[in-house]
Amino acid sequence: MKNILVASFDMEVGGVERSLISMLNNFDYSRYAVDLMLYSHTGEFMDLLPAQPNLLEESKAYRTFRMSIGETIKAGKIPLGAARILAKYRASLHRSEENGYKQMQYMWKYSLPFLPSLNKQYDVAISYLWPHYFVAEKVKAKTKIAWIHTDFSTVHTNIKMDIQMWNQYDYIIAVSAECKNAFIKKYPLLESKVIVIENIMSPEFVQALSEETVENSMLNDTRFKIVTVARLSHAKGIDNAIKSLKVLKDRGYHNIAWYVVGYGGDENMLKELIKQNGVEDRFILLGKKINPYPYMKEADLYVQPSRYEGKAVTVGEAQILSKPVMITNYATAKSQVQDQVNGFICELSVEGIAEGIERLYKDAELRNLLVQNCQREDYCNSEELEKLYNLV
Repeated sequence: MKNILVASFDMEVGGVERSLISMLNNFDYSRYAVDLMLYSHTGEFMDLLPAQPNLLEESKAYRTFRMSIGETIKAGKIPLGAARILAKYRASLHRSEENGYKQMQYMWKYSLPFLPSLNKQYDVAISYLWPHYFVAEKVKAKTKIAWIHTDFSTVHTNIKMDIQMWNQYDYIIAVSAECKNAFIKKYPLLESKVIVIENIMSPEFVQALSEETVENSMLNDTRFKIVTVARLSHAKGIDNAIKSLKVLKDRGYHNIAWYVVGYGGDENMLKELIKQNGVEDRFILLGKKINPYPYMKEADLYVQPSRYEGKAVTVGEAQILSKPVMITNYATAKSQVQDQVNGFICELSVEGIAEGIERLYKDAELRNLLVQNCQREDYCNSEELEKLYNLV
């Protein structure tokens, strides 16, 4: 039996975390002994982890990555706190909407000398979430695999540091063909390492949880209901969603309500933007929900207004629930849906989102076609794991 390590940050509510749970639920434990390393044993999804993987003891040093600088220093991890301060300063020298990526890179670079290694030797070590320095630098394994869940052509990073890290991996897993293409475009020398393995979907799991009774204000809302499940961040484009609803309001569409399930650092900014655009009564932030599926189930239309994605887990889940889906034309969009077959792709702009919603709102026949095509598809793809087993 081969020993496998899977490493990730925590089990906070998110698409990557849901995909990790699905992968672990479908793993062949008769062939593989799996250790799970979480830097922080936190998050509402901790209770959803299957029993078979061996959850390694939490490391106080790695837990600091989910703590503030002040909390890190107060916990006695002064060198790690100093590394975080230096990383924040270095990142501040670069101006970007997504400066957090560079800050994360520098945080790992300056923290590595103060982080412990794992003593166990593994046959395979999988780093499930970027940045992948832990498995690259602190784990002994015959084969190392890194997972990528996003469109790296849009991510602002220090490419020299990236290449040094990626070169320590034998394989790089992309969650879609377009995600792979975007990665290769940025890092052409790494093309031979990149393989596509789709996110593992569990239709039975999604369907069952969608029937759960939750407190849901959508149930009594008779308007045309749009739902988005996403992190409240620049990447997910919720600001554009708010502005597009304002456009629709100005065009006289007063029977549309947009609900967003999610949380994140942009929450206060988005609340202010909702007020500025006068859509408080129709753009509703529902906050963090452990189970987003009952809210998806109530949707007349599921919209993913993202600026970029690898392959959005939530879009596949909405399709499992037979919802008409609209996504923006981000670089990997065509890996996610077939336009006007099992989803609708709109222009990636405020105006494009508004026009796409207007089209689908008015065209019930098109919405029904999207629903019927989703109902015909089989979204269970646990056989994708065979690709991983072949690498092992």
